[in-house]
Amino acid sequence: MTGDLLTRLRVRTGSWLDAQTFAPLAWAVPGLIPEGFGLFTGPPKAGKSWASLDIALAVSGGGHALGKVPVGGPRPVLLLALEDGDRRLQGRCRTLLAGEPIPPLLHYLTAATPAEILDVIAAWLEEYGHRAPLVVLDTLGRVMPQALPGEGAYQRDYRVGAKLKSLVDAHPGSTLCVVHHVRKAAVGDGDWMDSTSGTNGLNGAADWTLNLARPRNEDRGVLRVTGRDVPESEYAITCADGAWTLDGSTLADAAQAALNAKVTEGVGERSAEILAYVAGQPEPVKPSQVEQALGLPDARRYLSRLADGGRLVKVGRGLYTPVPTVPVSQSTGVARRPG
Repeated sequence: MTGDLLTRLRVRTGSWLDAQTFAPLAWAVPGLIPEGFGLFTGPPKAGKSWASLDIALAVSGGGHALGKVPVGGPRPVLLLALEDGDRRLQGRCRTLLAGEPIPPLLHYLTAATPAEILDVIAAWLEEYGHRAPLVVLDTLGRVMPQALPGEGAYQRDYRVGAKLKSLVDAHPGSTLCVVHHVRKAAVGDGDWMDSTSGTNGLNGAADWTLNLARPRNEDRGVLRVTGRDVPESEYAITCADGAWTLDGSTLADAAQAALNAKVTEGVGERSAEILAYVAGQPEPVKPSQVEQALGLPDARRYLSRLADGGRLVKVGRGLYTPVPTVPVSQSTGVARRPG
């Protein structure tokens, strides 16, 4: 009797788990956006909508996300562009596609109510969920429901996040990317994960979180990602005419560029020159090498200060190397496409 109850409650054993064969993790954007429910956060007007549209066009057209990351063959995409109209969306697509036709596998909607949005996503995934599709909801704020009677803000956020996650989890290989703002007071302060607008209920429900940070009126930014199935990483990106592009040919290049920018932030011109030189060397460098390469007689003093400040690593007597790069996802394949 007890065994029947445990079976009904879906209690399984280690032997059962050990005998299973699971499909490999699917990616909407290999190495960056895995399957499941995730948040794409950032301040208003930072360029999230342009970046999410770029990803939607890349996946639906079988191109390169952020100008550099191959996403595999064309797959269905549902773009819920709730802050755009047809004309603006068409103009942005044409800008990003540079004259190429808008992919026919891009499906879109520009208006929906909080009462409709879950049904729309569920119905579309029922139709296309077997093809490793991508759903982009831009933005959550447009359709965020009110809290239920007696429900706190955290409970409301987690309820909404858990419901969104359940929709995509019902179709393995699918991805739901929800664009959401960050709290104004939190921008630039502390842990970037704490900046998500609302409570941590949304972060708690999400499988992954992507964050776009860009100083106002600058064309350079940082794309951060963390999640259950993707290593925490940071990538340098650049914006031109709305199009965001990785700094470098690969995610690894962009991760190194982000680290280099962080390491040289706030240092003088001479120190920045030394950091750039050390970063470009395949082996640890000695002060004499820096002195000869840069014509700097007091390189030892600079190198010591940079190491004390955490901008270089001293690995031996008079030997210096760059700070280790941020971990980069080791995904090498493109998104799995179920048959």
